[in-house]
Amino acid sequence: MEHIRTPKVENVRLVDRISSKKAALGTLYLTATHVIFVETAPDTRKETWILHSQIATIEKQATTATGCPLLIRCKNFQLLQLIIPQERDCHDVYISLIRLARPVKYEELYCFSFNPKLDREEREQGWMLIELSEEYKRMGLPNEYWQLSDVNREYRICDSYPTELYVPKSATAHIIVGSSKFRSRRRFPALSYYYKDNHASICRSSQPLSGFSARCLEDEQMLQAIRKANPGSDFLYVVDTRPKLNAMANRAAGKGYENEDNYSNIKFQFIGIENIHVMRNSLQKMLEVYLAVCELKSPSMSDFLWGLENSGWLRHIKAIMDAGIFIAKAVSEEGASVLVHCSDGWDRTAQVCSVASLLLEPHYRTLKGFMVLIEKDWISFGHKFTHRYGNLDGDPREISPVIDQFLECVWQLMEQFPCAFEFNERFLIHIQHHIYSCQFGNFLCNSQKERQELQIQERTYSLWAHLWKNRADYLNPLFRADHSQTRGVLHLPTAPCNFMYKFWNGMYNRFEKGLQPRQSVTDYLMAVKEETQQLEEELEALEERLEKIQKVQLNRTKVRSKQSEPSKHSGFSTSDNSAANTPQDYSGNVKSFPSRSPSQGDEDSALILTQDNLKSSDPDLSANSDQESGVEDLSCRSPSGGECVPSEDSGKDRDSDEAVFLTA
Repeated sequence: MEHIRTPKVENVRLVDRISSKKAALGTLYLTATHVIFVETAPDTRKETWILHSQIATIEKQATTATGCPLLIRCKNFQLLQLIIPQERDCHDVYISLIRLARPVKYEELYCFSFNPKLDREEREQGWMLIELSEEYKRMGLPNEYWQLSDVNREYRICDSYPTELYVPKSATAHIIVGSSKFRSRRRFPALSYYYKDNHASICRSSQPLSGFSARCLEDEQMLQAIRKANPGSDFLYVVDTRPKLNAMANRAAGKGYENEDNYSNIKFQFIGIENIHVMRNSLQKMLEVYLAVCELKSPSMSDFLWGLENSGWLRHIKAIMDAGIFIAKAVSEEGASVLVHCSDGWDRTAQVCSVASLLLEPHYRTLKGFMVLIEKDWISFGHKFTHRYGNLDGDPREISPVIDQFLECVWQLMEQFPCAFEFNERFLIHIQHHIYSCQFGNFLCNSQKERQELQIQERTYSLWAHLWKNRADYLNPLFRADHSQTRGVLHLPTAPCNFMYKFWNGMYNRFEKGLQPRQSVTDYLMAVKEETQQLEEELEALEERLEKIQKVQLNRTKVRSKQSEPSKHSGFSTSDNSAANTPQDYSGNVKSFPSRSPSQGDEDSALILTQDNLKSSDPDLSANSDQESGVEDLSCRSPSGGECVPSEDSGKDRDSDEAVFLTA
């Protein structure tokens, strides 16, 4: 709070840059964790919450006659333009946010003050949801070829690796230590994924310190041990994910790549994924072009496509996918093991190993399996979360959207194989949001060692427990556990016309209110699924009711038949008025019964999607997501789960029966 110069500014306007709506007038609040804009319109009190950790840049623009504009760009691709009446207030807000958005120590991050009101036992259970030891057991490890090594106990060899690693049984401690000394950052080859169907494996490391002529006997023995751990193949692929020119430039600095003359029985392969600086600039170009096109009154498709191509973003996504496809084919079709590395083995290596594992392993395409995959290949193996995503004030040249690209690769696969993934698009978006939010402790620090020193598990909460608790929101309604795609390896078509890379509208456009469509296909399908379930329950109830009525009618028929017997002998006839209400209308096929009341009409059938059908479990993500097409507006929800207030578009009481009708 000591960094806040002014906690409250009134008569601030929030500008919608794309739609033709009038700027919203409200009050701006600065708290220790959030920027909050509250509209003061008489019919609404809509709130927009922005975490300080989500703020990427703050731009103070030239003062105009209407006030001083302040442009806030967020890491989750949200953009706010505020018009503050007084220049002095604008300057105070600007200076305050500059400091609040760039904490200098971990204790200033939101996760250390975030309190979801769970006791200690619940917090500990949340961290125990994902156990990597169980994942390696599921792979079939340890076995006759691979063993768990404690050579890195207490991080004695490599401080960015985990303490427990799987290595070939024939790799002695002497070989491992010697190999680590010959690898950048001492990141020696270690197992990432074991394909138990044919004993092939994916291992990862950093680049060798080979220079132009240096060699290391222990490193050569380490690679041979990996090859021999796969009895079904007589060679090993070594995949360098960098462009060859970059790798050759590193040779001049004493690093480089493996020399095939020194390593027997290896096949070397360059992939060509660019470095973090190229990726950062590419994303910036794509966002700038996209926003510029959207702000035009009559945007053209050619302008957008030209800008998208010029940014190179989708080409980079394709390069990562191509690397994963190559490795997956080498493992599943050729039965060969693969060693993957880039420069230091924590950026491009993590991307490629994850994509390849996702293609090979159906388990990673489930909700919990995907959490395990990120925990294993990103968190455990020392991806530099603090540096890459700007959690603390540091060198801006270290920031790069590395894991964002991996999540987009997953989404591209989901578009190609809609029945193969248990989770939906919202699951990926929520993960991306919380990588930057620092609301949970999973994505803090640069290594397992740093997280242990900071006591992350004792002082913060796990995102995985939060996502798992709300897993109903993240289920893919098209997922089929018995589908051929779900069970085996995903085989991507090689022809470009069969696999088209798309712009991820749901990620980069989710906060732009003026762009359509606003409702996702997943929301519709989930609503259809819930409606179908309700109809099935209603049908079951009607069947039970019909069965009871038929039993009652049968009993009455028996009673009347008994009563009519003496009447026949005496010549008298009796009339039983008690059976006037007979179930004649129910004497048809049960399946033909209407499941709705007659008042709804027989001409048209409608599917009713209530607001509850499209409800999101994460209020942070729904902030400022004004959905004008009829889906519930969650923008008024506070991140702490506070009481929601009506949005300006609702126009009536939230308790009324609002619904969206889709004509069948």
